[in-house]
Amino acid sequence: MRLIDPNHPFYRPAWRRYLIVAVPFVWAGVEWNLGNMIWAYLFAAIGGYLVWHLVLNWRPDSKD
Repeated sequence: MRLIDPNHPFYRPAWRRYLIVAVPFVWAGVEWNLGNMIWAYLFAAIGGYLVWHLVLNWRPDSKD
């Protein structure tokens, strides 16, 4: 079971995919700055998962 479906129409605009990917990394930086390393690693891992599915493995539909 995948946690995110990159084929959903919501993820079609590139700016939306990149924004969704950037938010966990920004929050990981906030947590890192506050000294909460476990939360920083957790959010960085979530960001990495999103990069893998929404940026690296994203394939446009044949309709686009």
